[in-house]
Amino acid sequence: MKVVRDSGRATVQELAELTGASEMTIRRDLDTLAAQGVLERVRGGARTLLLRGEGPPFALRAHEAVEAKRRIAAEICALLVDGESVLLDSGTTCLEVARLLRERPVTVMPLSLQAIHLLAETPDPATLVVPGGQPRAAEGALTGPLTLASLAALRFDTAVIGCCGLTAADGLTAYDLDDAAVKKAGIASARRVIAAADGSKLGHTAYAHVGPAALVHTLVTDTTAAAEEVTALEAGGTVVRTV
Repeated sequence: MKVVRDSGRATVQELAELTGASEMTIRRDLDTLAAQGVLERVRGGARTLLLRGEGPPFALRAHEAVEAKRRIAAEICALLVDGESVLLDSGTTCLEVARLLRERPVTVMPLSLQAIHLLAETPDPATLVVPGGQPRAAEGALTGPLTLASLAALRFDTAVIGCCGLTAADGLTAYDLDDAAVKKAGIASARRVIAAADGSKLGHTAYAHVGPAALVHTLVTDTTAAAEEVTALEAGGTVVRTV
């Protein structure tokens, strides 16, 4: 089922509406695929067991769930205190956080060219710190030994981390190994970790492991997040704020 693979999970009702097949037929097909190890049956539907090694491009993600990402960004900024030092991860949701941080008296080190350019346009009141590193093509995310050295040399009050996938079982994951290494280093350099993830990221696992979900002190997500995944994350000690 391409829909289950692409979105990570889907309900029987959603699949029936998309295909025009009866819910009984959908359930039978899902049971067959579950027996083949392609997906896992969950209450009311299924989730994929195939881990995807490549994510959608930045230009495409920038137009997805825009309003949800803006709400998430606003909530994250409300959690930050004036005067904090903030590490800001790459990605489209963190770019929305950067737009708001331009208006805040905080010290911020962004890990993407897009966010650096955004914050450089209006240098006050935020204080911009630029790391070293090599930008990944199209993504603009900074990676490599210079980025890791920048993170090792500093300590932040808060790291705002984006993710490609987040589950209670598999933790934080990313599509790129270099990106995963930067996220690990960023988490290690901060006293507090806030994860920024719209609902599509919850319950999904990418192939590069960043760390267990317990590393995330607070998750800010939106109302499309799967309730069972939110409950599991909260049971593991993560504070979940839904906007």
